[in-house]
Amino acid sequence: MKRKRYVQVGLGGRSFMYTEAFVGTMKASCELVGLCDNNRGRMELRNQQIAELWKGKPVPVYSDRRFDAMIREQKPEVVVVTTKDCFHDKYIVRAMELGCDVITEKPMTIDAKKCQRIIDTAHKTGRTVRVTFNYRYSPPRTQVKDLLMKGIIGEVISVDFHWLLNTDHGADYFRRWHREKKNSGGLMVHKATHHFDLVNWWLSAQPVEVMAMGARRFYGSESGMAERYGLQGHAERCHGCRHGKKCHFFLNLEKNPNMKRGYLDCERYDGYFRDRCVFGKTMDIEDTMNLVVRYDSGAFMSYSLNAFVPWEGYKIAFNGTKGRLEHDCIESVYISGDGRVQGGTIPQGTRIRHYPHFKPVRDIPVWQSKGGHGGGDMPLIVNLFSPNPPRDPYLRAAGVADGALSILVGVAANKSMRIGRPVRIDQLVKNIPQVRRTPIKKW
Repeated sequence: MKRKRYVQVGLGGRSFMYTEAFVGTMKASCELVGLCDNNRGRMELRNQQIAELWKGKPVPVYSDRRFDAMIREQKPEVVVVTTKDCFHDKYIVRAMELGCDVITEKPMTIDAKKCQRIIDTAHKTGRTVRVTFNYRYSPPRTQVKDLLMKGIIGEVISVDFHWLLNTDHGADYFRRWHREKKNSGGLMVHKATHHFDLVNWWLSAQPVEVMAMGARRFYGSESGMAERYGLQGHAERCHGCRHGKKCHFFLNLEKNPNMKRGYLDCERYDGYFRDRCVFGKTMDIEDTMNLVVRYDSGAFMSYSLNAFVPWEGYKIAFNGTKGRLEHDCIESVYISGDGRVQGGTIPQGTRIRHYPHFKPVRDIPVWQSKGGHGGGDMPLIVNLFSPNPPRDPYLRAAGVADGALSILVGVAANKSMRIGRPVRIDQLVKNIPQVRRTPIKKW
């Protein structure tokens, strides 16, 4: 069997899952033929990992300035984009122009202008863009989709959705490049794209209008929390800070081998600090956000995201014409890149409960999950890279339209927070392709 040729651009923490697939679990059908990054140390490290972990051969490496040369010389069929969010559109668009299909990490991009570039280029070139929404493939989330498709609560009228990020994972967004909206679009885009995509997919509906409010009340230099914790005079990064022994938010890059090799040892190449102080000055993203979304199905959603709470996970409830469906999930603790499972579900904290009209409530046994992002990572990898992926009645594969509609809720929320009034999605981007929707039994 002829293996499909892939290259990767961007070798941060999330990229490792794809390298592992190419040279490990899916190597029978995939061939990794190029690596591209702006940090030479991380490219060298990735080739070391390929040799150490999978006994593989070195992969040709290219600086970010030689992306076109990599495509020309290695002739990949697909480009995998796992760069900083603000650069996704640059590589997605250029890859399509050079005749490649694209697989990109979420979010597809960070603002309306970049989103329009991707949509226009996809129309012009006819190339495909896949967005890796792994939460769709998580068994409990797929189960919720299955129940809604079967009409367990009829037509969905409203949704109550609350996502909580804890003081391990949530705080980590305020240490990294994500803390500036010019890089990430803020948590309304970078993180909540997962959540908005789930609701779009669960409801088989498109968002129409968004109203939002948000602020930064816990992290940053103006919250007063550093003083309350007794951290006056803290450094701008954890490495070398005199408060390291007493600060609950201290990140020791030297102690964790993965972070030392991937970040601390690579600082000399690009000057990027992975451990900026969560109470530092250079940040403009919010840590508490609330919004209301109207969908073309007629449903409304109230949503909140808080990034400083004691536990991580979410609570969602669907209110329908035949009852109410609740789904709660507690996720395992981790910091991106520390080697722990990312977003693993805790079974005793995950439940699905059905409240039918005029009948007793019942708990529904939850489909079991194992692995990253609620067990969604591995099924996603199989769907992406298998030459014959299994039939999927849930239509979990996400394209450019899904990627656009998920980020545009967050983009609209950011704008709404600025101007203080609702924002319509169709005022942000034009010519979004038709979304594939599963049928939902409404009665």
